[in-house]
Amino acid sequence: MSSTTYPFTALVGQDDLRLALLLNAVSPRVGGVLVRGEKGTAKSTAVRALAALLPAVAVVPGCRFSCDPVEPDSGCPDGPHETGAGGQRPARMVELPVGASEDRLVGALDMERALAEGVKSFEPGLLADAHRGILYVDEVNLLHDHLVDVLLDAAAMGASYVEREGVSVRHAARFLLVGTMNPEEGELRPQLLDRFGLTVEVSASREPEQRVEVVRRRLAFDDDPVGFAARWAGEEDVLRDRVTAARALLPRVRLGDGALRQIAATCAAFEVDGMRADIVMARTATALAAWAGREDVLAEDVRQAALLALPHRRRRNPFDAPGIDEDRLDETLERFADPGEPDGGQDGDPDPDRDPDPDGDGDRDPDGGGDGPGPGGPGGGVPPQGRQEVADPPDAPLDGAASGAPETGEGGRPAGGGEQRAVTAGEPFRTKPLTVPGTGDGSAGRRSRARAEHGRTTGARRPRGGLGPLHLAATIRAAAPHQRTRGRRGPGLVVRRDDLRQSVREGRESNLVLFVVDASGSMAARQRMGAVKGAVLSLLLDAYQRRDKVGLITFRGREAELVLPPTSSVDAAAARLGLLPTGGRTPLAAGLLKAHDVLRVERMRDPSRRPLLVVVTDGRATGGPEPVALASRAAGLHASDGTASVVVDCESGPVRLGLANRLAGELGGVVVTLDGLRAEAIAGVVKDVRTAGDSRRAA
Repeated sequence: MSSTTYPFTALVGQDDLRLALLLNAVSPRVGGVLVRGEKGTAKSTAVRALAALLPAVAVVPGCRFSCDPVEPDSGCPDGPHETGAGGQRPARMVELPVGASEDRLVGALDMERALAEGVKSFEPGLLADAHRGILYVDEVNLLHDHLVDVLLDAAAMGASYVEREGVSVRHAARFLLVGTMNPEEGELRPQLLDRFGLTVEVSASREPEQRVEVVRRRLAFDDDPVGFAARWAGEEDVLRDRVTAARALLPRVRLGDGALRQIAATCAAFEVDGMRADIVMARTATALAAWAGREDVLAEDVRQAALLALPHRRRRNPFDAPGIDEDRLDETLERFADPGEPDGGQDGDPDPDRDPDPDGDGDRDPDGGGDGPGPGGPGGGVPPQGRQEVADPPDAPLDGAASGAPETGEGGRPAGGGEQRAVTAGEPFRTKPLTVPGTGDGSAGRRSRARAEHGRTTGARRPRGGLGPLHLAATIRAAAPHQRTRGRRGPGLVVRRDDLRQSVREGRESNLVLFVVDASGSMAARQRMGAVKGAVLSLLLDAYQRRDKVGLITFRGREAELVLPPTSSVDAAAARLGLLPTGGRTPLAAGLLKAHDVLRVERMRDPSRRPLLVVVTDGRATGGPEPVALASRAAGLHASDGTASVVVDCESGPVRLGLANRLAGELGGVVVTLDGLRAEAIAGVVKDVRTAGDSRRAA
């Protein structure tokens, strides 16, 4: 398999992605890039190609932490180093796998040698390898939260700290952080989104000619990687030189008071939290000016910086579409424009002072033409940011409150049995968590109790394989009785491998929350279904915050439908919920049987992830022969599997049949009303779920 990298200049389209990467290459202090987009949009290809454009790195010979020979790190574990000449190596691109351990990321201390010999024996991790290069995290949204925290802390501080039981090591870790993600697989938490300097949305082109060119170049590269790269070598050299020149120019770029006022006014107008957005915009605008070969930041730089730095900071919850109102942005910039600022060429060439023919060969496009990095791409002036279309909220109705849906008859059933169009979800509210009883071993999250690498220490055990977090007190207790027989003479403790004890910790896991929603005619009263959707939306928000997977099943008419297979994309579930129509009979048994099939498959795929079944219904069962008996037998299947379940009772009116209570009993779960889901009224639900689970195990 060839190790030749696809040339950066051979990328077709994706101007915003290329520009964001190049700005970080010019000024790593911009804070990295988060690339959001569907699969197959050259996200990974672009990141890997960027490393070839970075200048070579001068390093101290033999230093595992890539210290700069001119200014070596005084705290380097391989130091101290003398200032002087050193060698050079190419800039690295280090990839962090999704399943990496914390030791692999930050490095590992040999605790046995540290305790027995007092020696800090440290094996560097990926953060050390990435120092002064690129750290690339594909599918960063699937990375465990504690690893993301460590990663972003190192990126912010420029150093990595490894501490275990009083033994600590610090080393420099300054790198360009690039993360890619597919939003369909789940979102990043808002506070983590904010730590990325820039965010770019990418999608495949809908232009046939551009798609043809993508395929043509990719096939040519796969057939002859070396020859393809050689054909683009000239453009690569030109772009590499431009990155070097922009880096040299960057310290001389002036960020005037007028530009600063525009930056501050823009961040205030869009109500972004904190001051990080202002700082990132300032650094991005400065890098844009250097990239254009200018020593002054203009309004066009501020505008482009806003389009790259603000959209992801505008999100208030996972169901908000990222984006920014460009008309409002232009109004803000115009209002706070400096009257004395020269025209930045916004209506024409974005860099009118740039020499159109710098090498004197008569070619106005030194960076290649067509889809290469010419003007309007990363190799030329700043490409214009395309207007972002902000999608309607996922819970928006198809036709609003005045959809012309049929009137409902007695019991909330639509007159004539017709189907109603989707209705708007009620306002979401804060809920307290529902948990799965017992202690699990699932993926890290924030819902149910689990044995985990991080959390409170509950005991100690012998290590199995490599040593995890050391339990110091237990290790000392194990070694103490053997000191005389081991010939101890001095004050040190003689520790053997068999003495080491590892901490047993209890944390929280994520679960699979499977929603089974009754969309039949008995639920179809417009006001009632809006409240039901609001309740489910609230539970989805809670699932997002607790890092759960979610699935959505609906039942109405004669069958049940798996609207959304289990996924980490909670906003996808919200979107499907918003489009949910109602009407028809109530095939409750079909919904429960569909849920049983889904959970059976998911247990085979991911046996460590425990499920929580949430059935949203009034408990009625109609349609087909013996619908009530069939629903009871279907509920019994879940009870026999030990599935934790909650029934959200949607029955309303002065006369209540209590059918949801009976269903909860058959499921072996608990029942809660719509009003009882609210945080102020749900205090006893968690206890009830646990009690129900304990009762099933005892039986």
